[in-house]
Amino acid sequence: MSSTQQSSSTKKQTLFIASLIILWYSSNIGVLLLNKFLLSNYGFRFPIFLTMCHMSACAFLSYVSIVFMKLVPLQPIKSRPQFLKIATLSVVFCGSVVGGNISLRYLPVSFNQAVGATTPFFTALFAYFMTFKREAWVTYAALVPVVAGVVIASGGEPGFHWFGFIMCLSATAARAFKSVLQGILLSSEGYNSFTFISSSSALPHFFVHFSAYSFCFVPPLF
Repeated sequence: MSSTQQSSSTKKQTLFIASLIILWYSSNIGVLLLNKFLLSNYGFRFPIFLTMCHMSACAFLSYVSIVFMKLVPLQPIKSRPQFLKIATLSVVFCGSVVGGNISLRYLPVSFNQAVGATTPFFTALFAYFMTFKREAWVTYAALVPVVAGVVIASGGEPGFHWFGFIMCLSATAARAFKSVLQGILLSSEGYNSFTFISSSSALPHFFVHFSAYSFCFVPPLF
């Protein structure tokens, strides 16, 4: 392969990665703002049902990407221990989405994202306790002003709500725990990301489906 072809291939790969990052960033902002609109402005009071829709979409689109678009091969669950590992991740994933959706009912989006910025702190903490992996001291030092900034912002936030803050912080910690656990499982089990998302979204779907069905017949609790 000539240098011109290599340069062209590198540019295409860079453009593709940049497009994925922009798509991921835009979709995250869109989902966040839409959830805030539904739960706070529009008055939709069923965050568990909203989580069920989220899980259903993740499982369905991942399945379509695997089976119909053939982006990656289908990898079935092979053993009970493997199932239990994925189920654990599914519960954490589900909890993080539920907590995040509930917090949006009580907190402004800007403050919600400020608390979410502490995710690297929790990730480093869980990585140390679960994998005994130590980062460079510069990494830990860089996390100090982030955490300090959230503490300061909490004291001066006019829309601060204790329950919303606790749910948001819990969701942030759950996301960090999910990232560490997901990294461990992807490296040890050899799963591709699409199969992993499909499995970890499909399992909690049944739980949140039952919960959402139950809450439809009682007054909303939050």
